[in-house]
Amino acid sequence: MTIRILPAVGDIDSARALTTLLSQLADAEPAPPVADTTALLDTLARLAAESLDELPEVVLVHERIGPMPALDVIRDLVMRFPAVGVVLITADTSTNVLTAAMDSGARGIIGLPLGYDALAERVQAAAAWSTGMRRHLGSGTPELYAGPGGSVVTVTGAKGGVGATVAAVQLALAAQASGRSVALLDLDLQSGDVASYLDVQFRRSIADLAGISDINPRVLQDAVYTHDTGLGLLLAPAEGERGEEITDRVARQVLQALRSRYEVVVVDCGAQLNAANAAAVELADQALLLVTPDVVAVRAAKRMVRMWDRLQIRKAEETLTVVNRFSRGTEIQPSLVERVTGTKVARSTVPAAFKELQSAVDAGRMQDLDSKSTVKQALWGLAGEIGLVVAQESGGGGRRRKASSDRGALALRRKGGDRGAVTLEFAGMFPILLVVMTILWQCVLYGYTYSLAGNAADEAARAATAAHAAGADPQGACAAAGKEHLPDAWQGAAIDCNREGDVWKADVIAEVPLFFPGFDAGWRVDGEAGAAIEGEDDE
Repeated sequence: MTIRILPAVGDIDSARALTTLLSQLADAEPAPPVADTTALLDTLARLAAESLDELPEVVLVHERIGPMPALDVIRDLVMRFPAVGVVLITADTSTNVLTAAMDSGARGIIGLPLGYDALAERVQAAAAWSTGMRRHLGSGTPELYAGPGGSVVTVTGAKGGVGATVAAVQLALAAQASGRSVALLDLDLQSGDVASYLDVQFRRSIADLAGISDINPRVLQDAVYTHDTGLGLLLAPAEGERGEEITDRVARQVLQALRSRYEVVVVDCGAQLNAANAAAVELADQALLLVTPDVVAVRAAKRMVRMWDRLQIRKAEETLTVVNRFSRGTEIQPSLVERVTGTKVARSTVPAAFKELQSAVDAGRMQDLDSKSTVKQALWGLAGEIGLVVAQESGGGGRRRKASSDRGALALRRKGGDRGAVTLEFAGMFPILLVVMTILWQCVLYGYTYSLAGNAADEAARAATAAHAAGADPQGACAAAGKEHLPDAWQGAAIDCNREGDVWKADVIAEVPLFFPGFDAGWRVDGEAGAAIEGEDDE
């Protein structure tokens, strides 16, 4: 049997020494070393996405790997990829370290400096355990590496006030409505508002877990508030200064405990970067960055993305940007946001419709937001886009809440249904609109014909007086001038000129077209005008 091994070593010299020893192991297939925890998690996630059988049997984690502490990354690996044997390489082989490694889920430790015999023994033992675990669980089961749900989604604001909390709450409610167990974690530690948005008064918060080294299910249950909607809420501390107690270690432990109990964990990270929400963004399966379509917010988003990249928290291409308060008339479009930030932009944009939210926000009951709200429809559509509400098939003997999933899918389709209703209403109104437009157009043609007849009569009368003064034929000049000032479609008009005393009068009778010039309906308009005769002496 070939043993696939993935070493994770940050130090170049240590990586070279480990690679040399691994190449000497019988039936071993070592992969090139990865240099940090981010690359390690990305590599395993990519392999799992291609095929679960592509995952290595053994992962070797060096104690000086960074930026995530070695024991924390081992705990995360075991949670996400439980059939991969993880071994810690450390210079400290004391009982305390061994116990801590075992508690984190490691299959053993290898002491430094490295020796061939110790390395071969631990790799063989971890590989044998991995093979047995895969045989027991079945390598074709998707839940094998995803945990009991275990999907973490973080929502971060590019700056304050862009709507991150509203988005986090609605995403959690959408996932809950589809029948999945959902926890909503408020990591906006200084100014978290999840409790205010959901009308919750609860004395416990994440700060109560800060001093606990082993967060077991009972401890977690005491700190999590079960909301009327079914959401599990782990709130930010009421006293903002207690946020300093939440370190990256605490955040990682809390997230691992939540994802082991809930299928979906939505995290409101606020707009300020600290150790806790940085750890959450790094561990997240989906990291959302909320931005509004204005220059200040887009620049803030660009700064946030670059900072995540510099700190090796998350790469820009692994971040999904969501445009909030969007309207088609705005100058900054999603495509521009994508180019400026270097991130992917969600297809779902959230419209600028604060009036829909105001009553629910003021009452502190976002769960009661009207289902017809365009904001709610857009955010629930976003939940579908990122896979929070996709109905899942039964597997491994477990049962899924199909009825609830159907309700969630129905809620997501509501947006499309409303669009269909609008289309049907427009189709019903179209004949009426067509009739109204036809009548208005006919009125325009009537008025235009009347104007043409009046102008032609005026020109004809003037031509008659001029011809009279020149001794020419007034009648002929009158008719010619009238026809000259009528368009081709109105050339059939009757033109009559008569002298009445010292005035030549012209009368033009024109046909009013039916819809289009040239199609006459028998309607007529009469244009009259007169011009005084000049140049004759009174007798």
